[in-house]
Amino acid sequence: MFYVILAIFAAAIVGLDQWTKWLTVQNLEVGEHLGSIGGIFHITHVKNTGSAWGMLAGQTWLFILVMILFVGILVLMVWKKWLKKKFEWLCLAAILGGGLGNMIDRLFRDGQVTDMICFDFIDFPVFNVADCFITCGCFALIIYVLFFDRPKAGKEL
Repeated sequence: MFYVILAIFAAAIVGLDQWTKWLTVQNLEVGEHLGSIGGIFHITHVKNTGSAWGMLAGQTWLFILVMILFVGILVLMVWKKWLKKKFEWLCLAAILGGGLGNMIDRLFRDGQVTDMICFDFIDFPVFNVADCFITCGCFALIIYVLFFDRPKAGKEL
């Protein structure tokens, strides 16, 4: 049952990501943007064939390969029951949902991902909802593994 909940969570991320991208494409021309929201960020329509800062631009095959490998590893992890902690699975579901959201763009929009969120207060690449979930899922998983997933004091490894 827990895996079903994770699948629904990942699907909801894909849905939210695709909906925000659809809204952006329908309402803004590429390069057009809406005014700043609280001086924190603005919405702008950007097409990206790479990753952050345009790295690996045009390497759609590499992004597809990484996604196939990630999904394959996830399937293996479920089958072998390698992870026992729900938080770890939640993080992986967030990464999966975000990855699938961007993969839909890469496969069905000429290798281009629609980005729209742009920070006003720092120099950071324009990103989308899928990127948020990928980044937050990775960050949370790393922090959890480094600082919270430790054996209790006095117990041997």
